[in-house]
Amino acid sequence: MQNHEKSEKFRQIVENKFQIYNSLFMSLPYDKMSNIGMLLPFLYEESKAGYEKGKTPEEIVEEFFASHTSLESEEQKTELLFKIIQYIERQVVLFDSIEDASFAELHPAGESGTLLNLYDRAVQQDLLAAVREKMKDFGVRVVFTAHPTQFYPSSVQRILHDLRSAIMKDSVTEIDMLLQQLGKTPFLNREKPTPFDEALSIIFYLRYVYYDSLGELYGQIKYRFADKDFTPPHDILQLGFWPGGDRDGNPFVTAETTLKVADELYSSVLKSYYEHLKKLRRRLSFSGVSELLAALSDELYDAIFREQTITSDQILETVSEAQQILLQKHNGLFKDLLDDFEDRVKIFGTHFATLDIRQDSRVHQSVIDEIINKKSVMEFENISTEEKLQWLLETDTVLDPEDFEDVTRDTLRNIQNIRAIQKKNGQRGLSRYIISNSDQIKDVLNVFGLFRLCGYSEDEINIDIVPLFETMEGLDAGEDVMRQLYALPVYRKHLERRGNQQTIMLGFSDGTKDGGYLKANWEIYETKEQLTKAADEKGIRVIFFDGRGGPPARGGGKTHDFYASQGKTIANNKIEITIQGQTITSVFGNKDQAKFNFEQLLTAGIENDVFKNTKKDLTEAERKLIEELAEISFEKYSQLKAHPMFVPYLQEMSTLEYYGKTNIGSRPTKRAGSSELKFEDLRAIPFVGSWSQLKQNVPGFFGFGFSVNELKKQGRFDEVKALYKGSDFFKTLVLNSMMSMNKSYFPLTYYMKNNEKFGDFWTVIFDEYTLSRDLMLELSGFRMLMEEEPLSRKSVKIREKIVLPLLSIQQFALMKIQKGEGNRDVYEKLVMRSLFGNINASRNSA
Repeated sequence: MQNHEKSEKFRQIVENKFQIYNSLFMSLPYDKMSNIGMLLPFLYEESKAGYEKGKTPEEIVEEFFASHTSLESEEQKTELLFKIIQYIERQVVLFDSIEDASFAELHPAGESGTLLNLYDRAVQQDLLAAVREKMKDFGVRVVFTAHPTQFYPSSVQRILHDLRSAIMKDSVTEIDMLLQQLGKTPFLNREKPTPFDEALSIIFYLRYVYYDSLGELYGQIKYRFADKDFTPPHDILQLGFWPGGDRDGNPFVTAETTLKVADELYSSVLKSYYEHLKKLRRRLSFSGVSELLAALSDELYDAIFREQTITSDQILETVSEAQQILLQKHNGLFKDLLDDFEDRVKIFGTHFATLDIRQDSRVHQSVIDEIINKKSVMEFENISTEEKLQWLLETDTVLDPEDFEDVTRDTLRNIQNIRAIQKKNGQRGLSRYIISNSDQIKDVLNVFGLFRLCGYSEDEINIDIVPLFETMEGLDAGEDVMRQLYALPVYRKHLERRGNQQTIMLGFSDGTKDGGYLKANWEIYETKEQLTKAADEKGIRVIFFDGRGGPPARGGGKTHDFYASQGKTIANNKIEITIQGQTITSVFGNKDQAKFNFEQLLTAGIENDVFKNTKKDLTEAERKLIEELAEISFEKYSQLKAHPMFVPYLQEMSTLEYYGKTNIGSRPTKRAGSSELKFEDLRAIPFVGSWSQLKQNVPGFFGFGFSVNELKKQGRFDEVKALYKGSDFFKTLVLNSMMSMNKSYFPLTYYMKNNEKFGDFWTVIFDEYTLSRDLMLELSGFRMLMEEEPLSRKSVKIREKIVLPLLSIQQFALMKIQKGEGNRDVYEKLVMRSLFGNINASRNSA
């Protein structure tokens, strides 16, 4: 579809439906909320007109009260604001559901990045054999992290799921009933979710979205690309899982949690097989086959509810026997249905999604130090890092976790438990250990040593040890660390046992927080090149695992374009990414979306190797130009970070400190435990999310416009234009930055330019936004931001309209808190409630 057609289609099937179904809200059974639907447009209009005139949120909200209500007391006014927030939260859910239900119509099967498009191109260019060859050892793994920025309780998630289905059927009666249910269903968790609760909320998607979407997608891959000599490998589509294993992301995760989550993944996939088998048995009712499947169904039931165990090999053995009988005695009738079931067992095993362990390198070091100190291995005060490592790699000591306390005991218990998890869930159930904040060789070897201290012989360490390079220092050190590891005989032997394959994780979030948008993206690109070269020289197959959040500031945005733009200098063995928060529901939240976005990742990786595109490989001149822009941008961003008002501005004027007060379980505002807030301790999610709540999105553009302008002042703008036209990588960076700017709305905070303390700082940010926006438009030739993405642009526009009153309420409450006026507790609750709604509406704000 052309852009105009897409816009018109969106208007018809999304905007119009939203207007129609939104009218049903007027009759919803809210407690004391009958007139909210009529009042809300007034608050929107007061906000829109007021901000353009430079009014403060406080002035706007107070004028709304004076002009459109008869409320006088603070209690009455804040009660009304809470009701408005509740109303807007449900509007957001309705719009989400309508947009998601329209996904298939808005994204036809043959458009760019789809399997059909890949197949057609391969046939036209006589490259089908090359695509099959690439598929033999290529795969995509999407790794679900905890839900730190998704605030819908499981009850609301289920309504959302049903609402999408009702909208797809245009069932007004069913929609009306579900909206009534929404009106009565609380949108807040009464208590902070446990790590296990977080895991359950994502396992819901495994069972009710991914079991079918990945199964069906694999069937399509097989249909398009299989022939008599080639069957696509089942691990071409993989799922990963962090809730319950990620200690760095959630400090409340314990060894017991990890075991419990592994058990839940095991029983959940068996429940999916059991349900699938029920449907299968309705068709395969033939003699010999039905008895086998009935017995298998009983075995699955016993494994789920009676603590029996069953392996994927056992399931596949029964399926194979049934297939033979079907072919020999029943003309192969419905064999395709049985083959589909077999494919899913091969995809999901008894693990469903691979559970990863993650912990911070500094925690490991403290554990090692405690062990060495307690065991009186040597004079602790005088021992060097090298001596600690030597002892770790050579000692035959086996520890009992119960001899220790707290984090040391839990770390040792957790490593010991891996054996039990792998036995029950299979080797794929838990196969890697990720180390956050890696920047030295000891960070990897400490983990290797911990396995030995837990009784593993070197031959038994059947786990990939994965360094996560995420800070600027970590990225800079990455190549040197890996070269040292590859040269170390004990580690090289470990890699040989792991198939000479090394996974390396790279974090976009902390890189962007430290270095700014352009510098971080270029640093990661160069680091990948260096790590690729280092691995190739040693005959190691390197796999890059990208820690990507939702927004461009955290590595999100146009993922297909991002991966399709990487040239031959970067290893392309697999694509592995994290998804989290609203990105799970907004990008992979239903079958159509999940299939489409898995396709986008899969085809991007295949296209990179199979189809020739000179725009992917950077010339030496292009590299130098990007490097120059990145350095100028980094200098500008560093000046902003060094500004004495940087951290105070976030503390006092944004929602930064409210993330830690929310009932979301994981992701505290900062890593360190000190009372003083320091920039280096800030977690990336609340950092990026706070800029998003301010509608300033600084990490997604700051310094980019300044760097381009510096070259323009030197008369070199044509060079940058040529770079934009000639490099897919650079163009993707520009388009993703445009997305960040398109979600910015500076009129909301115009009032801050007059603030005695922060006015100058606000002006620095606003001036850079204006410069970046104008130069990106000039560079691209667009008349508006995201001009070539009509669907995303229109979606953002409607969402921003829905949440503008929410932002007014949030800023109004923040101003009251800053002034010390009124009931602080109530205003803090208003900030948090509006924070939830705005994040859910923005979908990839943090």
